[in-house]
Amino acid sequence: MATLQGQRVRICNPGRHNKDAGPDFANARLVIDGREWVGDVEIHVKASDWYRHGHDKDPAYNSVILHIVVVDDRRICRASGEEIPQVTVLMPEKFYVTYAELTKDLKSIRCGYLLGTLPSLIREDWLESLGVERVQMKAQRLLDYNARLNGDWEQAVFVMMARGLGFGLNGLPFEMLAMNLPLKYVYHHAQDLMQVEALLFGQAGMLNACDHLFDDYYQRLCVEYGFLARKYGLRPMNPSVWKYARTRPQNFPHRRIAMLARALHEGVRFSSSLKEAKGDFDKLMEFFSIKIDGYWGSHFAFGSDAGESLPRSLSYASRILLLINVASPFYTAYASLDGDYVSAEASARLLAGLPAEKNSKLKVWEELGFKADDALRSQSLLHLRDEYCDKGRCLECRFGHFFLRRESKPQLCERTAENINSMRLCMEPV
Repeated sequence: MATLQGQRVRICNPGRHNKDAGPDFANARLVIDGREWVGDVEIHVKASDWYRHGHDKDPAYNSVILHIVVVDDRRICRASGEEIPQVTVLMPEKFYVTYAELTKDLKSIRCGYLLGTLPSLIREDWLESLGVERVQMKAQRLLDYNARLNGDWEQAVFVMMARGLGFGLNGLPFEMLAMNLPLKYVYHHAQDLMQVEALLFGQAGMLNACDHLFDDYYQRLCVEYGFLARKYGLRPMNPSVWKYARTRPQNFPHRRIAMLARALHEGVRFSSSLKEAKGDFDKLMEFFSIKIDGYWGSHFAFGSDAGESLPRSLSYASRILLLINVASPFYTAYASLDGDYVSAEASARLLAGLPAEKNSKLKVWEELGFKADDALRSQSLLHLRDEYCDKGRCLECRFGHFFLRRESKPQLCERTAENINSMRLCMEPV
């Protein structure tokens, strides 16, 4: 690159992308006309935006050592009056067309029509990184729980287990329930299943003595919860947060809560049990095979008798999801917390050995030629869609970055008025 005055510019280090107030890139290192500079870089579509944004009056911009623009319509200066070196960067028209396509608000994969042209090395390397990023993101959630709970690791794992039982749709309500119920109270009454169920259903906001007057089981729960709530000063959550749409009766949150209560009644310590399993598939599948009976053997909600026996435990597919969303992140978080590299290896090994999930998002990827053969790959594709495609982070995605770099390689196009106008339209904020 060269400045408008003809000085050669070489970027040694672009610095840190600043997403807060101030210049766009901080602490960049450049060589301008043979002299090394360290400072900030500001980027605008038009040079006159410098004054339109009031940067000439802001002391934070006195450290800018380079101004990069598409349209050179004005020279710019610091508050002292000293002119700042300015570079005009133009790309071929196809670059801006590609960028505009990637930033459209589409409901599917923005770059789907280009994916077939990806080199296999870039494709595999990015998907592998995404799988690790997804697991680490889920593990960080567990570490955040632990911090919010003042280092109560067992309660934090309980919250994650509860969230996992929400299976997406009711994940947040289950998290709220587990956060709102100290385990020390549950353990104190663990020998009595009725009291454990009363604590869980009561805190979930599902108990009201005025409802189901002729349901003896329900009324007993109401009495027990009334006593325990007064004893421990408990307040139930708002029941409106629970979601039932698109949920099969056997998957209603009532049955999941009953499973959680049964596990606590049987003395399960979630953290210890997961550590003892050491990532072993069979042990973990057995651990997540929580069985319920009695009232919940034939009811999917209070007062809703199915008239037949319902599944007494989680399905195979549901347990696989718990291995993906609870067990694997647990091992990653535990490794981070205690420096246990064996646990870290168990997390990666577990995901690589599990079958891929099946859902509508993965079906779209498969139609584009990205088939998931195991859970690690399916997690990569889900993470790519959730955290990059749906959020429009194409410039932070290696696929989007590759496509844009490829389009920037032809010779720079001429700066015709028509060309500049089309560039300005493409680069308008989306």
